[in-house]
Amino acid sequence: MTRYSDQELETLLNDTESDLAERKQSLRGDVTTRARQVVCAFANDLPNHNKAGVLFIGACDDGSPSHEPITDDLLLSLSDMRSDGNIQPMPALTVEKRFLKGAEMAVVTVEPSDMPPVKYAGRIWIRTGPRRSIANDQEERILVEKRRYKNLPFDLFPIPNASIGDLSKTVFLNEYLPAAFASDVLEENHRTYEERLASCRMVVSPTDTTPTVAGLLAIGKSPQDFLEGAYIQFLRIDGTELADSVIDEEAFSGSVSDMLRRAEEKLRAHNRSALDAVSSPTHKRESPYPQAAIQQILYNAVLHRTYEGTNAPIRVYWFNDRIEIHSPGGPYGNVTAENFGTPGITDYRNPNVGDVLKTFGYIQAFGRGIAIARRELEKNGNPQLNFTVSPSAVVAILKAKP
Repeated sequence: MTRYSDQELETLLNDTESDLAERKQSLRGDVTTRARQVVCAFANDLPNHNKAGVLFIGACDDGSPSHEPITDDLLLSLSDMRSDGNIQPMPALTVEKRFLKGAEMAVVTVEPSDMPPVKYAGRIWIRTGPRRSIANDQEERILVEKRRYKNLPFDLFPIPNASIGDLSKTVFLNEYLPAAFASDVLEENHRTYEERLASCRMVVSPTDTTPTVAGLLAIGKSPQDFLEGAYIQFLRIDGTELADSVIDEEAFSGSVSDMLRRAEEKLRAHNRSALDAVSSPTHKRESPYPQAAIQQILYNAVLHRTYEGTNAPIRVYWFNDRIEIHSPGGPYGNVTAENFGTPGITDYRNPNVGDVLKTFGYIQAFGRGIAIARRELEKNGNPQLNFTVSPSAVVAILKAKP
């Protein structure tokens, strides 16, 4: 990650025509929205500087200090821009308090994205000189072409033996696009079907319409024809060991949306609630597991599993005393076996699959699924959520309510 020196930052502050810097006096009012637009634009790096852009909070338009108090809450709010799910794919940025021109300022340093175009609130923002604007058709094409020369994550790899015909045009046009882009952007959209697919990272480019891994998982007619392990296997076991009798089993395939919808229906059917008319003055329904906790761990498994070099599915084993959710692939990036599940420590093996899950509404913000699951288990009276972590798999263990 880039860390500019004080002298470099002050040079950027003074250059009011630079397209690598933007200044805001505070983070009040609609500045939080405009700050996200700025981050999106820096991440897209349309001028192809291959340099980090900087957002200054606590600076006037001329670069002089506004003397805005730089509090921990302000820094936290700026950090949330990375993972609150509004900027997709997730930007790479750092937030720090710096002492510049005799005053404190918050400095947000945004790295150029390897996966443009990046969008905020369904719009692709770019820098045009010292200002920001929404990308037009040609500018969006340029961003798509830039992506072809970057070091991409596996979920943007092309699948050579797949074709554009293996993607569902109906799902893409009627379900994915309306969820991914603002309605006014779609109304003014003059892009071809191939250009729209490329902009959403479903294919390599408008001229090379080979589907990507993310494209097949998002809108593929039968993704498992090309990614054999990309499904969810469910077993309901009448006992506490794998060798005990299986009383229900099913494999859920199709796109990630189809898989999760059907898996959730099955899990909900087995998570039967009971009516408690004794322990409290009012009747209440109790379940052995909070449904939200099961969902969050399942979404996490789909998002963080490895799709590369394995035919292993996600496995959900429902025993009489616990649920085990096995996700192929161990910890990734900043996450290790030692810090796994620690709040605030996260990394993304499949950032574009994350974009798909966010677009379809399965996740609202990134990095919070485990925390939500733990909170829901505690509220329901279940034992603590446990993980078994190895280099090849992560197993989440949810124990039944006593």
